[in-house]
Amino acid sequence: MVNGSPLRIGVLGCAEIARRRMLPAFAASPATEVVAVASRDPRKARETARPYGCRAVTGYEALLAEPAVDAVYVPLPAALHARWTRAALEAGKHVLAEKPLALEPARTAELFALAERRGLALMENVMFVHHPQHEAVRKLVADGDLGEPRTLHAEFTVPRRPPGDIRYRADLGGGALWDTGVYPLRAALHLLGPDLTLLGSHLSDPGGLGVPSAGTALLLHAPTSTTVTLAFGLDHAYRSAYTLTGSRAALTLTHAFTPPATHIPRLLPDSAPLPPADQVALTVAAFAAAAAQRTAVAADTTIRQAELLAQIAKGAGADRTDRDR
Repeated sequence: MVNGSPLRIGVLGCAEIARRRMLPAFAASPATEVVAVASRDPRKARETARPYGCRAVTGYEALLAEPAVDAVYVPLPAALHARWTRAALEAGKHVLAEKPLALEPARTAELFALAERRGLALMENVMFVHHPQHEAVRKLVADGDLGEPRTLHAEFTVPRRPPGDIRYRADLGGGALWDTGVYPLRAALHLLGPDLTLLGSHLSDPGGLGVPSAGTALLLHAPTSTTVTLAFGLDHAYRSAYTLTGSRAALTLTHAFTPPATHIPRLLPDSAPLPPADQVALTVAAFAAAAAQRTAVAADTTIRQAELLAQIAKGAGADRTDRDR
């Protein structure tokens, strides 16, 4: 809510995640209202806007000029996130942007600085961190139920998509690191904190998709001597999990990053199940709250994540062309 009224949302683009996840969540939330959807294709804008009874706008600039739009959701390809996030902030709009917020750490920091100067909310759309199961894991660690942390293995891999998918276009920021690699890395930051050191990384394209479609990274959390291994990919069997092993016990979350709203988590074999939670709805609520407070969400963590993503890419010899500019 903003001044007691729903936050009025405009959507830049008609990506699958907008149509399948975020638009229904915005429409269902009492804290938000979908008022406009923009596309460069007028027909696509009309088709996407129709179920929500909102305006269809041709062109992203036209949506940013709309005075009826309080906040913008950016589900564009990764290489376009920074450009349009900046444009939205400069237009005076709060921004929820898909991950990664930018492909360069400096650009990520600049966007948060701009949001702070303008008194606007800025949030990267990493939804899984809003699911209560991860806070429950952190409490187990803090309470010593696992003993001293020893290893964290986090993995997010998805099956191959049809040819021509934007995830396979290097010029649009495609590749496994930017698409699925964010999840396990963010899990490590969420559970262990920012003091992670990259020891090594590897990116490859075993299926010939034209971008790095598989990757691994090895990190160390020096304060606890915890070894962290990450795995991510775009041409794999589906896997969305992490295992945290301590000196006394280990836990595995089998639906770590994209659990359905009906999923009932169980952290340890002998622990009581947790209630199900809708992480998409919780994300929308968190963004609306940030807009009401006119503040950024997890700025330091998002910037640290960007730094580590860049290190993983550099360490693996990935192309570091500045596609954000």
